[in-house]
Amino acid sequence: MEFIKALPKRIIDTDESAHKYEHSIEVQLPFLQHRFSNFNIVPVCLGMQDEETAMEVGMELAEAARKVNKKIVIIASSDFSHYKRDKVAREDDAYFISSILDMDIPGFYRKLYERNASVCGYGPIAAMLTASKALGAKKASLLKYSTSGDITGDLAAVVGYAGIIVE
Repeated sequence: MEFIKALPKRIIDTDESAHKYEHSIEVQLPFLQHRFSNFNIVPVCLGMQDEETAMEVGMELAEAARKVNKKIVIIASSDFSHYKRDKVAREDDAYFISSILDMDIPGFYRKLYERNASVCGYGPIAAMLTASKALGAKKASLLKYSTSGDITGDLAAVVGYAGIIVE
């Protein structure tokens, strides 16, 4: 695939086994199949999610995207709070999401550490923000936020979810 060949591979490496226990693509795939009839996926799994690694991954993605003559969409998949009371999850998640909406990666990491966040895919979020900014994105918008309690009615231990678009 053209995009994979365009990756500079300074930090991103081809490793099929990295995806063996990862499920985020399974979550995204039905939505992509519903919306698009013809597309390719290049899954990227981060083993390390520190700020420096995430930003390096984002820069490699941006570099490859500039080299190919195709429309590229970068999707980061992550839950937000895990198994907190609904009120606490909403407060914490709003705090983290504000940095994403500001496209402030250092602020996002600072907030995660301040509150000992249970956001599982913070590295991919930072990589996506880095790549998007490098490719000219200027704004991020929250499409929807909800918790599992909105569906189940159980507000004692929820998982938070947000749909955010960066353009």
